[in-house]
Amino acid sequence: MFRHHGKTRTLSHNKKIASLLSFVAGMVNVAGFLAVQRLTTNVTGHFAFFIDEVFKMNFSASFIYFLYFLSFFLGSFVSNFLIELVHKKDDRYIYFIPTLIEIIILTTIALAGSFLSVESPNIIAITLLFAMGLQNALVTRISGALVRTTHLTGLFTDLGIEISQLLFYKEPKERHTLRSTIKLRFRIILFFFLGGILAGILYPYFHLYELLLPALLLFIGLFYDSAKFQILHWKRKTGKMWNSTKINAK
Repeated sequence: MFRHHGKTRTLSHNKKIASLLSFVAGMVNVAGFLAVQRLTTNVTGHFAFFIDEVFKMNFSASFIYFLYFLSFFLGSFVSNFLIELVHKKDDRYIYFIPTLIEIIILTTIALAGSFLSVESPNIIAITLLFAMGLQNALVTRISGALVRTTHLTGLFTDLGIEISQLLFYKEPKERHTLRSTIKLRFRIILFFFLGGILAGILYPYFHLYELLLPALLLFIGLFYDSAKFQILHWKRKTGKMWNSTKINAK
């Protein structure tokens, strides 16, 4: 799910990571908004507010909105920078560090959220936007730009284009590819909504502590990926040893 990229990556890998990360983004989106009344998974709306405050000559407020989309940008930059850096040393772990950073951020906001939401709500928004920029760049790289999970605007655009293409594409192979991609888009939308609905249900009881759940899910995803890789590596190693033993026996 996290390890495979390039030619070794399959639709199944994209489905798994799309389900996990869109669910996480859906929870962060609703939890962040309920906590500080700010959008915490995308920056489109913040840019409009930024321009509005600039024209009102309210530069202190406009600077805060500037920090919002700057933090999302920095999250994307840091994510890809780390991917490129680790890529030169060990391909197997290029997506591990950005995901681990996201886990740490979500855990920190969950534990410190009750204090920050009163004293420094903007820190919560800035930090969560950084985490979502980190996640968006990560999943864009790992899926070859096929999957994006932190907001739905581009997703609905792609979905509209692809559904309309079904009316014109007649080749079985083309239609099969289109249907697979459309199903993937619907999967992302579904899990984003499920994450948001669950966050809305849990928030009155747990407040920002509910962010521990997406942090835990990301950790389980990393552990699952690592465990699966180790098992496959062990099977290949024992298989080679077994074949070598049989050859020597002959």
